[in-house]
Amino acid sequence: MSTENHLVLSAIGEDRPGIVNELARCCSEYRCNIVDSRMTILGGEFAVLMMVSGAWDAIAKLESALPSLAKKLDLLMHVKQTRQRQPAQSISYSVNVVSLDHPGIVHDIAQFFTKRRINIEDLQTSTYCAPHTGTQMFNLNLMINIPPDTHLASLREEFMVFCDELNLDSVIEPMRGI
Repeated sequence: MSTENHLVLSAIGEDRPGIVNELARCCSEYRCNIVDSRMTILGGEFAVLMMVSGAWDAIAKLESALPSLAKKLDLLMHVKQTRQRQPAQSISYSVNVVSLDHPGIVHDIAQFFTKRRINIEDLQTSTYCAPHTGTQMFNLNLMINIPPDTHLASLREEFMVFCDELNLDSVIEPMRGI
């Protein structure tokens, strides 16, 4: 049994320099290790999802210190204890989709995979203006975990047909380097 305990925090607040430094300093000060994180700027807001690990007493002290840090940094913060996730029996694939931007793309793609019992592990989207035309474009990147009993060739074919029907350019391929 692992002696490591885990804490997940999510926070959002107006973007400004120093937020990452303060969060990392606080984790270090309480002898906690940042084991996984996503940080980004959305509009004018800084958003972070972070999982830290440490001994039970270090996690408890960090958890107690975070509300005052959130207040100091003017962040809305949510904290939850968790456990390290056990690796799934699955095959990791990368999915990239590009199309003209319109509402419903994420839902359509998520529904496609959900109907097939395929878990979405990571999802990132963005929009941008196409060169020359300035048309609003949509880009989606997913990491999915496919159950081992799934017929991969059939899944790939179904996904390509699905994307063609919705006028989405897509690539689905095995993850490399994991």
